[in-house]
Amino acid sequence: MKSLYKTLLFIAIVFSSIIYAQQTQLEAKVNGACGMCKDRIEKISKKYGASIAEWDAETLILKLEFDQSKTSLDQILKKIAEVGHDNEKYKTTQEVYDKLPACCHYDRTVTFDKKEEKRTSEEMKMDTNSTKKEEHNHSEVIDKAIQEVKLTKVQDATAINGKSADLTYNIGKKELLKAACCNLSESFETNATVDVSFSNAVTGTKQLKMLGLDQKYTALTKELLPEIRGLASAYGLNFIPGRWISGIQLTKGGSTVVNGYESITGQINTEFVKFNKNPENTINLFADFNGRYETNFTSTSKLSEHWSNSILLHGNVTAGEMDSNNDGFLDRPKGNQINAAYLLDFNDLENSGFGSHFGIQYLLDKRIAGQIGFDDKLPQSSQNKYGVNIDINRFQVWNKTGYIFKGKPYQSIGLMNQLTYHKQNSFFGYRNYFGEQKTFYSNLIFESIIGNTNNKYKIGGSLLYDDYNEDYLTLNYKRTEKVPGVFAEYTLTGTKFTLVAGSRLDFHNLAGTQFLPRINFKYDFSPKTIVRISAGKGFRTANIFAESQQFFASNRTLEVTDNQGKIYGLKPEIAWNYGISLQQEFKLFGKKASWVTDFFRTDFQNQVLADLENPQKIVFYNFNGKSYANSLQTQLDFSPAKNLDLRLAYKYYDVKADFQGGRKQVPFMAKNRAFFNAAYSTKKEGKDNFWSFDTTLQFVGKQRIPDTKSNPQNLQLPEFSESYLTLNAQVAYQFNKHIRAYIGGENLTGFQQTNPIIEAQNPFGNYFDGGMVYAPIMPANLYVGLDVNF
Repeated sequence: MKSLYKTLLFIAIVFSSIIYAQQTQLEAKVNGACGMCKDRIEKISKKYGASIAEWDAETLILKLEFDQSKTSLDQILKKIAEVGHDNEKYKTTQEVYDKLPACCHYDRTVTFDKKEEKRTSEEMKMDTNSTKKEEHNHSEVIDKAIQEVKLTKVQDATAINGKSADLTYNIGKKELLKAACCNLSESFETNATVDVSFSNAVTGTKQLKMLGLDQKYTALTKELLPEIRGLASAYGLNFIPGRWISGIQLTKGGSTVVNGYESITGQINTEFVKFNKNPENTINLFADFNGRYETNFTSTSKLSEHWSNSILLHGNVTAGEMDSNNDGFLDRPKGNQINAAYLLDFNDLENSGFGSHFGIQYLLDKRIAGQIGFDDKLPQSSQNKYGVNIDINRFQVWNKTGYIFKGKPYQSIGLMNQLTYHKQNSFFGYRNYFGEQKTFYSNLIFESIIGNTNNKYKIGGSLLYDDYNEDYLTLNYKRTEKVPGVFAEYTLTGTKFTLVAGSRLDFHNLAGTQFLPRINFKYDFSPKTIVRISAGKGFRTANIFAESQQFFASNRTLEVTDNQGKIYGLKPEIAWNYGISLQQEFKLFGKKASWVTDFFRTDFQNQVLADLENPQKIVFYNFNGKSYANSLQTQLDFSPAKNLDLRLAYKYYDVKADFQGGRKQVPFMAKNRAFFNAAYSTKKEGKDNFWSFDTTLQFVGKQRIPDTKSNPQNLQLPEFSESYLTLNAQVAYQFNKHIRAYIGGENLTGFQQTNPIIEAQNPFGNYFDGGMVYAPIMPANLYVGLDVNF
């Protein structure tokens, strides 16, 4: 009997071995976009012989197990293509693709290297790990709300996220290289959505405007962490070097509730350079003809199987003394900046499900402005030259840790934490300003599904702690803002629509409890015709000193009208934003083109106005009445020839508020703006050397200037400014994969505002004012640069 058992056992083992030997485990890349794609791909795989089929929407990897005597990888992939999904061996027909539900329309420009067909399963697993590492080292580990960024067309410089319910533009490295892009403020000079302007004629700082409103109403984040806010509002755009940026996500209108309550007109999120499959070291050298010099160094490398890091260094010096209009004042400040960051990433998502990102950054920024001959080594009281001295120290440390549940790629939990210390010591003539800010931010997010991936939800809580200490003249202002909050967001994906609805409840110790609902809806009439609708509420507390430093370079007295609020005597700013957009893709001259038109309206329930209508003072108060901004933009992108991309845009703004003197158009906001960008390259397949040419022409219509009629007649400004054109251009040559040189020019039309400083000859007099700026204050400027990758 024992021998019989042994014989049967031996036969069973042999039979099982034969069966197992016939079971083949392979992986293949298959295009798809949603939960419905997953069901379809797995169902057809099993129908045609797979015993196990698992498709991952994030990596596009299909894992198969099948009996090789009954079917083959080739047969399964062919059948998958027949139902609408491109893969590494077969492509579906356009007719079949078009019949897929709108939510299943993946990006067909994502192609697969044919060499992958010959690779082993283990090699493809290594690529999968690398891909996951790249994605999840970014904010996707913590907040999958921007996962779809990876599906955008990689060859496009700027592309609309077609899967997103909100209107989000993904700006890639190709777009950033079209201009000098020394810092974040210059990253949008080839983008029609954001307006970039100088804020005053003394400190030379630039500000962004979106949807007709100042940058303070846009949430400016770094890797989804709060970045340019509070005391950093005036100069924060200079704190992010352009060469550190790997990509930007720009959302118009109210963004997701997950990222906080301060977004009113939209969100601009910046991603830093990180390790991507291969180590990379880059050096950038830049110089312009007016005495600005800059060096950037970035290095990314893999430390071990699960660890990688990035080293980011930046330094700049502005040494030239330029006074092109002979008013005795520098056209832009002198100074220098030292900026360093270190990023450390951990990824073990494949095994433990954990991923973590750590960052630390330190910055020293010094700028000196004012009259030529001003000595910054002497106190202002010891000399008769008007001077401006601004010293900024900034330190940040942050961490984002996420966990993806085993066997549930749709379910994750993430925690973000950030500490920020910011200090500014400055004086503007006899006017001193000191500011110190200590901030702690924390955000916990849990994401999962209800039944299937067509029903997703996010819940979580956040904490924002701000401690402010400010000295202005002889006054001291201290306050601590504590804001715990909770939020929930639901995403419903249908065959032709996506709905994202969420709300926040924030408990502000000084501004009171705030309830903020937001909704975004996308409907696909066809794969090429998409309509989006959004509505949302946001609030913020005004930092009137930090946000109004452009007016410190004047002799205006500063007044605050007490409105019984707890922050400078002012109440919080509260606003609703509504938007609608139409996205249409079509053929123009036989070539692919896209047209986007959007309209947004912002209605303030409460706003802090900076009233400049009396040239002798600036008055802050909560308005009594109405304040609104209407923004209409239409944009056409098309490629009439190979390697030639054209962009045309027109914007109309209607921005008004009830000032103490009545309803008026908000100053320094042109009603009409037009934009044209052309980009051409000689790049050919298989060639590493090529030329690229980029040019941007902008028209800025007339703007209302604050009332100066009470000034002496020779110091009065017209009611409206003149219209003007600016032209920027750049030519670059790529020698090989490692070396790129470029030369360019800014404001090549040479338009300058006439006498941007009122009474510049008497800066300590009653009428001196350097804040009435509506146009460029510097003449045409040329620059050169060199990029080296090794």
